[in-house]
Amino acid sequence: MSEKILIVDDEQEIADLVALYLENENFEVYKYYTAEDALKYIKTETFDLAILDIMLPNISGLQICQKIRERYCFPVIMLTAKSQEIDKITGLTLGADDYITKPFLPLELVARVKAQLRRYKKYNTSTEKEEEVISHSGLLINIKTHECILNEKKLELTPTEFSILRILCQRKGEVVSSEELFHEIWGDEYYCKNNNTITVHIRHLREKMQDSFEEPKYIKTVWGCGYKIEK
Repeated sequence: MSEKILIVDDEQEIADLVALYLENENFEVYKYYTAEDALKYIKTETFDLAILDIMLPNISGLQICQKIRERYCFPVIMLTAKSQEIDKITGLTLGADDYITKPFLPLELVARVKAQLRRYKKYNTSTEKEEEVISHSGLLINIKTHECILNEKKLELTPTEFSILRILCQRKGEVVSSEELFHEIWGDEYYCKNNNTITVHIRHLREKMQDSFEEPKYIKTVWGCGYKIEK
């Protein structure tokens, strides 16, 4: 069964071009040129991944991302015509998993879509022989059900946040660099990401876990090296 991809972009030429490339890869594509139309459809349909333009009239792509995160955890990729870091940080903070700046190569976007779907499927329907539940100091991570419980309260994590926390917990006591996290989460190494991407996800994780930056109980920063969770 083909994965369902949602595209929301008011620039019809871009939306049509992206849809064409994805359909050529056998994805089932649903494209909308307005946020209002997309939001109506999101209420009745589920998707495997969404591609959202940030700069939409009336309702922004960031607001759509927020609405999606209220109900779903499938990957979200943001498109932005701006190069300012604040747009990227805001998108990641609101629950986006990746971003790409216009103009972009359609094949690169397709590659990122595939990478996000691989990761999402791997950690939601994993059949690998690995520890299904990780427990650490009041934190429970169920890899099979993609659930995270902290002190008996469920944490609503995006796929990327969940993956980062899972990796750090599986490698308790080890320092994991940003580069290692990139490789394990996204897999594709041919395109570069700014280290700030991981930094933002870590910050968002700490906020959700109410973990202090200065005296963290869980995620510790090892300056110049990476991140670790103590045994």
